[in-house]
Amino acid sequence: MARLKALIARVRREGFSPTEFHRICVAALFFLGAIIVTGALVRLTGSGLGCSNWPTCSDTKLVDISSKHAAIEQINRFFTFVVGLAVILAALAALVRKPRRKDLTWLSLALVAGVPAQGLVGALVVWTDLHPAAVQLHMLLSLVLIALAVVLVVRSREPDGGRRVLSVPRRVRSAVWTVVVLTGLAVVAGTVVTGTGPHAGDEKARRFGFALTTVTRIHAVVVWIALFAALRLLWMLRNKPRDREELRTPLTVFLVALVVQGAIGYIQYEAKLPIGLVLAHIAGATVVFGVAVWLLTATMRVSLSTTETIDEVIAAARRRRGKKLA
Repeated sequence: MARLKALIARVRREGFSPTEFHRICVAALFFLGAIIVTGALVRLTGSGLGCSNWPTCSDTKLVDISSKHAAIEQINRFFTFVVGLAVILAALAALVRKPRRKDLTWLSLALVAGVPAQGLVGALVVWTDLHPAAVQLHMLLSLVLIALAVVLVVRSREPDGGRRVLSVPRRVRSAVWTVVVLTGLAVVAGTVVTGTGPHAGDEKARRFGFALTTVTRIHAVVVWIALFAALRLLWMLRNKPRDREELRTPLTVFLVALVVQGAIGYIQYEAKLPIGLVLAHIAGATVVFGVAVWLLTATMRVSLSTTETIDEVIAAARRRRGKKLA
């Protein structure tokens, strides 16, 4: 408790350092990703209507853990508050960060607005008895928040001054955009597959009226196209060492994640969609999309003037000195 009070006193006096703010942003990203997995678990265990009402669990009870399905749904709802606290902390940290930056403040506030928006979509899911379109919207909005959080994490590590410029030629950036758009389309197609398949959240829940085999093949084709687009980007960079260096890490991670994700997809389909593999596939989709956004952020960088570069070096040295004294 004493250490917490000392931390609060220091933050009120000095604000959060850029390093501390970055760590808070990483935590917010983690929790935003984790709730996608816990939400998927609700659906995969058939607990989507474990609570028949919202925000209360039922017409008569605020909290109800009398059944396994109700307990699972309640745990996921309570976890939403943890996510909310994480993004609120990120927003508050952005406001007291030294120095304060508008881009970080607006990104963190967008996350704060997104969490209650997700709650309202969650209510829509319950009120429509798990209509597949509402469930699909729930997932897609979650991925929008993941994208915002990834941008926030990346920018929280950038220098505070300077101006944003392209780090690669426009042709390369257009190729990256193609990869990101195709990845997004693959995720959308994946949500259609989920809304068509057996894991609708409840035995009585409605499904999309498509043939599961057809939508699964469409989803697979889009994933393959996204993979070929990423390989085309890799080929474009073969004689561009500077551009390749800028994109090397996120592009490598993306290719590995997409191949692993594709393998899980084929295995789960052949295994008749077991819960564990489907859950891994949903978690993988979140990772792949997040990495695609990271790849896009790598096409821009902050350009500092000579004076700004010197100021940045001095500020970093002061922060390191402050840590040693602490």
